[in-house]
Amino acid sequence: MADHSDPAGMAALSICEALLLALNDSNLLPEPEIVGVLRDAAATHEHANGSSVEHKAHTAAAKLINDIILGGNLSRRS
Repeated sequence: MADHSDPAGMAALSICEALLLALNDSNLLPEPEIVGVLRDAAATHEHANGSSVEHKAHTAAAKLINDIILGGNLSRRS
């Protein structure tokens, strides 16, 4: 997960980001709710069980989601 060269993961992240932005642009989901969705997703990974390899992957996924929240990558920049 530390390697951002996984094409499926990159595609999934791009699709999800586009969907969240479209929901916000259409006034169907306000930004605070989008942040809540992302926090829920991060928490799911933070509390996941599994082997040490799986735990490492979940930790990396949670970090990536939290970095997106902290980085303010939820809004388009001109």
